[in-house]
Formats: sequence, C-alpha cells, structure tokens
Amino acid sequence: MKPIDILVDSLADEGLTNAQMINAREIVSRLNPDRFHVTMFVSGRPAPQISARPNTRLIGLPSRLRTLPILSRFLFGPQEILFYLKASPASRWYLKLPSARRNRCTIVGTIESQSDLEQDATVTPGAKRLMEETILRCNYLFSNSAKVQSSLQSHYGLPSEIVPTGVDITEFTPNWNRPPNPRVRILFVGALRTFKGPQVVLQAAQRFPQADFVLVGGGVMAEELRQRSKVLSNVELRGPLGRTAVREEFARADIFMFPSRWEGSPRVLMEAAACGLPVIARRDYEPETVLDGMSGFLAGSDAEMLMQLAPLIDDANLRRRMGECGRAHIARFSWDVITRQWESIFTRLALQHRNSARRNGAPS
Repeated sequence: MKPIDILVDSLADEGLTNAQMINAREIVSRLNPDRFHVTMFVSGRPAPQISARPNTRLIGLPSRLRTLPILSRFLFGPQEILFYLKASPASRWYLKLPSARRNRCTIVGTIESQSDLEQDATVTPGAKRLMEETILRCNYLFSNSAKVQSSLQSHYGLPSEIVPTGVDITEFTPNWNRPPNPRVRILFVGALRTFKGPQVVLQAAQRFPQADFVLVGGGVMAEELRQRSKVLSNVELRGPLGRTAVREEFARADIFMFPSRWEGSPRVLMEAAACGLPVIARRDYEPETVLDGMSGFLAGSDAEMLMQLAPLIDDANLRRRMGECGRAHIARFSWDVITRQWESIFTRLALQHRNSARRNGAPS
C-alpha cells in the first residue's frame, strides 16, 4: 500500500499550551513515517520531534491573515485525509464548497468535550456556531470518551467512534524514591474557573489544615482565590506554569485533586496517574482514567470529595497502593498505544477513499 498523505490542521510549534494542538503533535510524532506522510502548519520554531520526523512537511504561516494560506492547502494539497479539523474561518469556507470539491479527501474531526457547551461560560454563541458549521460537518467524528460520545449523540444526533486522549508515560513518571514531604501535598492543575472547582480546593484546605494545597493555573477566578487564600496558610497559588514546571509539581505532590464537574477526558488526570498519584475527581463525566476505589476515588458531590480526601491524607500506604494501580492502569492510554489506533483508522479510511475513487473513475 502506498503511503497515506495526511494534512493535520494544527500547529507544530514548540511550547504550545493548547491541549488539542499538543495532542495532534503527540500523535504525528509517533506515526510510522514510512506509512504516513504528514503535513502540518507552523508559525514559529517547530517542536524537535516534528521537525526531525521523516516524511513531514511544515508549512509556515504568517502571524496574521492565515485564513487564505490554510484554505489554499485544504483546496490544493495532495492529502487523502484532513485530520484534526479546527473550528476556524478557513474550515468554514472549505466546508461551504460543493461536496465534489470537498470529497477529494476524507475529513476527520475530533470531539474532546461534551456538547452542552453552555456549561463553559467562555464558549460564546459565535464559537459554538462555528463548531457546528465546521467540526460537526466532518466526514467522520471521533470522541475521546464514552461520555463525550453519548453527549454528541444526544445533543446533535451524530455518531462517533471512541479514541481516547493519550499520555506520555515516559515523560510523566512516578517519583516514589524522593524523601517524603513533611506535610501531605495536594495538587490541583487546571483553569481557575467555577466549573473546574478550584474553590472546592480552598474548602479542603480549610478542613485539612495539616496538609498543603497547591493550585496551578490561571483564569477568571485568580484574584478571588488569591483574596480568599490570604487567611489560609496552607494554600499556594502558583499561577499558570509551563509543561516542565507542571511535571515537577506532579513529582512533588502526594495526591491529585480535581473537582471539575464538566469535562471530556482531562489530560491532567492521566498525567497525575502516570506520575503515580492517587486521583480524586468527580464522577459527573465518568472518567475512564480513574478506577474508583482502586486508583483513586470518584465523588458524586463536593462534600463526598472532601470526605474521600481524609483517608488519603492519613494513610501513606493507601496513597502508594492507589498510585501504583493508577500507573498500571494508565499504560493502556499511552500515546504509543493510542497512535496505533489512529494508524489503523487512517489506513481504513484511506482504503475506503481509494476504493471509492476507483469506482467513480477518479485517480486514487
């Protein structure tokens, strides 16, 4: 089978903080270069794992007015698969074209959050409409969890296959040999927004003065949390941190606490588990990455979450057992495993597209 040409609608830049672009980069860096020729966009210095990958083409984008060069590549590039389509003006214009033009390649979209976007106050009606006019009109949709899949089906009546988000289990590893912390250290990493639950972490700090609580992230609640934490000597607000610094915080922590009520499949849960931390999260979005009672706890309410925190603070052996279980479980979400799933999907879709082209008398 000749190599499959894939255009990834994402940036290959080093130092990205956008979760979806990081995910796309992780997948591309692991695709077999002999079987998959990949094109990505870049606006700055490319990540080394992408620039060093054979059979990879990088298309430079200007700092402004990017719609035309991206649309031009959509229209005239040799790709058989357009992967990770984003909600953007370029994709909106592209999907307005007659189907005969668009059907020259297979368009693949990924859904990484639940479809009731009104739960996230940062998603404007215009942004929601753009998503509905672009990503939801792809030829194939892939959800990153069962909850996301069922949400997409119930809100839009659209089917999708499940491919989980991955985690780099060689980058995020346990630090079990470090000296124990003088006080149990509980970590939260996420945007400081109400539905993410950072205020619940402060409630926990008030209830458990014998432990230390660290919050990493920025957002609209930052100043409010800073003011509230002034009366709590066991709270540290670190602000937004880069990837290396976040990894160091995982290495220093004893427990990962994530009270968010509305998610798809949060990468931070996987990174915490890969680092050997027991995880306490909400069961609202049914995260497959946490085994309730084995690798951590899933709580049905904030009060239950605080109750579950107590035995983990008190028992170092319980923390270690759950951390070891979480590390073993998360291996099934390794990016190497997830990328093999994407390779099988790309091969299947390319064969379908080529067979369809032959039946229609078009060159394949």
